[in-house]
Amino acid sequence: MLKEFFNGKRVFITGHTGFKGTWMCMLLKSAGAELTGYALAPPTDPSVFRLANMEAGMTSVLSDIRDGRALRAAVQQAQPDIVIHMAAQPLVKESYEDPAYTYETNVMGTVHILEAVRGAKSVRSFVNVTTDKVYKNNEWAWGYRETDELNGHDPYSNSKSCSELVTDSYRKSFFSDRDIAVSTARAGNVIGGGDFAANRIVPDCARAAMQGREIGVRNPFSIRPYQHVLEPVYAYLEIARRQFEDAACAGNYNIGPDQKDCITTGELTTLFCKYWEGARWRNEAEENAVHEAGCLKLDCSKAKEALRIAPVWTVEMAIAKTVEWFRRYHDKGNVAALMQQQIDEYLEKTEHV
Repeated sequence: MLKEFFNGKRVFITGHTGFKGTWMCMLLKSAGAELTGYALAPPTDPSVFRLANMEAGMTSVLSDIRDGRALRAAVQQAQPDIVIHMAAQPLVKESYEDPAYTYETNVMGTVHILEAVRGAKSVRSFVNVTTDKVYKNNEWAWGYRETDELNGHDPYSNSKSCSELVTDSYRKSFFSDRDIAVSTARAGNVIGGGDFAANRIVPDCARAAMQGREIGVRNPFSIRPYQHVLEPVYAYLEIARRQFEDAACAGNYNIGPDQKDCITTGELTTLFCKYWEGARWRNEAEENAVHEAGCLKLDCSKAKEALRIAPVWTVEMAIAKTVEWFRRYHDKGNVAALMQQQIDEYLEKTEHV
């Protein structure tokens, strides 16, 4: 159904050169969508966007989300049916080092894309991708619901809380009397092949394993809702599709794994070592580290009940698929072909959920 819907649809994606953006572009290409991406140059070297030759077969605009004029021009040129906003400064640690840039990108970037959508008559569906960290974290053992308070602690999380509020204001102020459905999607921690970002646990694991080093883990006891990158990417597209067909489906949605797959960083690393033979890890907890949530879970009942979006792969399967990708990369194999294979396997399983 997803492939049938997106075939021939004009889709505009911000942040397309990043890790999640690359997987989304590949999925949409396989569905036959007409793609335009708007983002900075790939944020890492190596880059999954370049390794997968993702620029071929789409329009790729390399520009800054903070440049509102350039963004509006790109949207006008593309005349998209659907806009998915993923461009962001996505790292907690970097947000402490450069909070101004984080707010400029994550808050004003949201304003700029919403202004571009407001000026485009073609857009019918808009999805703003935020994060599970938008909630005021009370270190609860249960999952946060979409109705819980938004008030992220660190500059990254707080900037995404602000992005949610900006989106809600535009929804009420400018889009309520237009045929534009608007949603936000709050996804948990994403893992998968091709993530080379600094200060993320799975890329750190992969780098250490490929170099034959022991893996250092900064926060081994922090609980997170880990999920394979295809889980939220598929969910974003499903939200975009469903609200395009029925605006009543628009809203705010948590996207994450089942509760049993909310595990500690140490447990995740142990799983990685299970699938990468010979890998080992050690506790490198920092005494005066910057604040990060100790326990963070999502209640994803709304997405399951309203949209029938449910996890397909367990966290262990997600790690297995991630290790498979990094081993292919390490062996200088065809990672693009493996990504398409994993997408096909995932979509096949969605038909039976």
